[in-house]
Amino acid sequence: MESEERWEENYVSRGPLWGGVVHSLPALPDYARILELGCGNGKTLSAMNRSGWDVTGIDHSPRALQLARQAFPEEYKISLARADIRQLPFCAGSFEGVCAFHVIGHLSAGDRATSLQELSRVTRAGGRVFFRDFSTWDFRYGRGKVTEPGTFLRGNGIQTHYFTEGEVVDLFTGFVAESTGTCTWHMRVKGIEHVRSEITATFVKKLIRKKP
Repeated sequence: MESEERWEENYVSRGPLWGGVVHSLPALPDYARILELGCGNGKTLSAMNRSGWDVTGIDHSPRALQLARQAFPEEYKISLARADIRQLPFCAGSFEGVCAFHVIGHLSAGDRATSLQELSRVTRAGGRVFFRDFSTWDFRYGRGKVTEPGTFLRGNGIQTHYFTEGEVVDLFTGFVAESTGTCTWHMRVKGIEHVRSEITATFVKKLIRKKP
């Protein structure tokens, strides 16, 4: 079964997969047009709505989008659409900002490259892409069946790739790294502490200089 089907199966059987409070969002001007990739049941969208941005969220799971729509009444200025990040249904240069939080890491290497081409296409020159995905320091790194270098398929049928900072920078060709870093914290499960770790980065799309 493909990962896309597994995500849908998880949303159908378990309902909202992501809860809690989003503590940090990118710094962008009010009314900026923002795209969130893999919005799921809308955890991050709720925080984005309070920022005054014009927000569009996409996901490939119909059930996830249904849950997100239930979470946001009509007065929320949020658009939702079913879409594939490897083939985005938006015009070139549509967004000042794109949020890619824990979504690119679920793709194969070839699909990651394709998704980056699409990100570059829909991001305006000078616009920003905000990236978060798990790092190789995360406690789940190495757990599951190896499908590609640094990528593991776990029992839930969903594969996850674990990044290094250098690998993330190399992935974002056509962008300039504004900031990169590794954020690490501890999570206690059944009385045992585990290390969680993610790469966070901001990339600016290069401006195209016209020849005189």
